[in-house]
Amino acid sequence: MPTPSQVPRPADEARSRRSEQRAWYMYDWANSVFTTSVITVFLGPYLTTLAEANAGGDGRVSVFGWMIEPTALYPYATSLSVLIQLVLLPMVGAIADNSGRKREMLGVLAYLGAFATMGLYFVQGDRYLLGAGLFVLANVAFGASIVVANSFLPDISAEDERDAVSSRGWATGYLGGALLLTLNLALFLGHESFGLDSGHAVRICMVSVGVWWAVFTVIPLVGLRNRRDGSTAAPTRPISVGRSFAQLWHTLKGLRAYPGTLLFLVAYILFNDGIQTVIGFSATFADQALELDQTVQIGTILMVQFVAFGGALLLGAIARRTGAKRAILGSLVVWTVVVGVAPLLQAGSATQFFLLGFFIAIVLGGTQALSRSLFSQLIPKGKEAEYFGLYEISDKGSAFLGSLTLGIVLDATGGEYRVAILSLSVFFVLGFVLLLLTNVPAAIRAAGNRVPERV
Repeated sequence: MPTPSQVPRPADEARSRRSEQRAWYMYDWANSVFTTSVITVFLGPYLTTLAEANAGGDGRVSVFGWMIEPTALYPYATSLSVLIQLVLLPMVGAIADNSGRKREMLGVLAYLGAFATMGLYFVQGDRYLLGAGLFVLANVAFGASIVVANSFLPDISAEDERDAVSSRGWATGYLGGALLLTLNLALFLGHESFGLDSGHAVRICMVSVGVWWAVFTVIPLVGLRNRRDGSTAAPTRPISVGRSFAQLWHTLKGLRAYPGTLLFLVAYILFNDGIQTVIGFSATFADQALELDQTVQIGTILMVQFVAFGGALLLGAIARRTGAKRAILGSLVVWTVVVGVAPLLQAGSATQFFLLGFFIAIVLGGTQALSRSLFSQLIPKGKEAEYFGLYEISDKGSAFLGSLTLGIVLDATGGEYRVAILSLSVFFVLGFVLLLLTNVPAAIRAAGNRVPERV
């Protein structure tokens, strides 16, 4: 039995919790550069250009004998990575919950993704398939690491502070992403003065992402702590496809007992698939449909990172007054307008693209941060990582339905990005309707959690 001096005092617990929160924010700082520099800016246009340079006389490129439009390679690679996540992430989450080794798992997954990202430096010439393969590996590891990182949120924050903690994490990530993107922009724009061609500069920028990710992951690995002793958990068996499907089925069956959680998850997967597709393919849309050079693309996306920092905090403040659900619903109206207006932009108009990016930035971070904190309220205790495994199927950089839709439309229309981007509006409309139908307080109570004052 602990002595009085050994019993944690509320003030000590609060200080310890704030310290862990600061360490947790730094994983957003560490990993957001992958979304910002690799997914949003450099890899899509670079991989598409590489594939186009290796296309045959019919204008198509071979993927192990399957002939596709070069513009569809990156969307299909994204869809493949998310399909793999669909199988693996629920099991990764279950292992994290049962092993009591969440911190160690976070480190392994983060460094696997970071080193795969560094490998993108070697993608040149006819190595477009190597680029697609490394991206699939990096994106799967990225998604799996986010599952484990997100599962710390209920451990390090009380119910009433969760929206604010999640929003601060997203905001911190946008600052980190903006800082490295600024450095990459300086390198890319001045590549000739460094004696580099543009392709070499892009590859160096992608290496810098892997190095940044690896270095700053040290902070959460030192500052976070495991909550449960895994010695009493079931022994962890090797990962297999069969066991992965079994775990996925087990998680989905368990969700039937929490219909409100399931309805929110479906709504989130739909609207966030739309968000991730817009983020991941905005640079390629600007390049292919609007004929804007990469300087304009990177400058606009850099602006988005800084404005999104304030936007995440702004929507967090709005949620404190209106509740997270209403704040998310309002943001989805903005997203629907954005994808409806995007096909109307004039080719060559940097100003129009910049203004559209500004409106995206206002709602970008807040939509995702509030969705993360709201979902954390809907998870039964002890299943945080397992349920976040399903959630992560459509989190940062992972958009199976959206990217698959984009790839199919591009393939069918011969690369018409204006038609493809308009097709994404259905994801925001359906997500809005399903979220509107979700009884959030009842879902929180059904999960056995306390209902905050405003949700």
